[in-house]
Amino acid sequence: MEELRVTGGGRLGPIDSSRIPRYAGAATFARLPRLDQVDRADIAVVGVPFDSGVSYRPGARFGGNHIREASRLLRPYNPALDVSPFERVQVADAGDMAVNPFNIGEAIETVQQNALDLTADGARLVTLGGDHTIALPLLRAAAERAGSPMAMLHFDAHLDTWDTYFGAEYTHGTPFRRAVEEGILDTEAISHVGTRGPLYGVRDLEDDRRFGFGIVTSSDVYRKGVDEIVDQLRQRIGDRPLYVSVDIDVLDPAHAPGTGTPEAGGITSRELLEILRGLRGLNLVGADVVEVAPAYDHAELTGVAASHVAYDLVTLMADTLTPATPAPITEDH
Repeated sequence: MEELRVTGGGRLGPIDSSRIPRYAGAATFARLPRLDQVDRADIAVVGVPFDSGVSYRPGARFGGNHIREASRLLRPYNPALDVSPFERVQVADAGDMAVNPFNIGEAIETVQQNALDLTADGARLVTLGGDHTIALPLLRAAAERAGSPMAMLHFDAHLDTWDTYFGAEYTHGTPFRRAVEEGILDTEAISHVGTRGPLYGVRDLEDDRRFGFGIVTSSDVYRKGVDEIVDQLRQRIGDRPLYVSVDIDVLDPAHAPGTGTPEAGGITSRELLEILRGLRGLNLVGADVVEVAPAYDHAELTGVAASHVAYDLVTLMADTLTPATPAPITEDH
């Protein structure tokens, strides 16, 4: 019988791994309670099992549950940030959105509406993909909740600002071009981080600059170091509402082989986590971790990396939220 732990903050926390083995029972993110087990959540972790927008290797529809399985080893105190996120605020796993795999337009509408529903009471979302197509409806929902265009940091090997693939406007390679066109990104506060690899032509970079994106390449991270990159990104973002989108292929394939479009020469998992931690104190209102394709993973390398990225994103959110008074814990929990 699974026993959820009541935290020192009076919130319902993860299953006690000193009593129930980590490998036992159903996998929720970090062994947290389900959304239906709590009165409300300050932060909801939700999966979007959708990969119909990919242009190369499929399989990211299975990414969310792969990340959940890999997250069984996460513990409730984050020493890198000196925060116990599950004590500070109520975090819960909201399960998966049910999206149509045969209709990208309908799927985008479903993700957007689900995101709006899950944040109707003020909760913030950390979304587990799924392919990068889902970032567009998540950004739409976040911008609507914020009441203004979003600042965004986009961690990825690729720009994802192409116009179309095979004439399709909505794919995993086009979400941020559409977001700029729709006016939901603050073009003075957006940047790619970790980009690398061949492009179709120099126009790709020219278009990207025209949209307002800054670019921090993986080589920049290597040559300048994490601290300088963090300072650069913080100056660009300022105090605006921030959305962080992490394509796991920002990592070198040595650190994340389980993804659909791997590129050599990526950043390390340590560099990614340290850059994220350097964003502490910014107004992080939403985030996603996408493009985990477990069929290509080895020894859960990609799943483990993605679970720690999601954990640090949850911690960053929890650190800036004003804790709500927890609801009384009932015997049903």
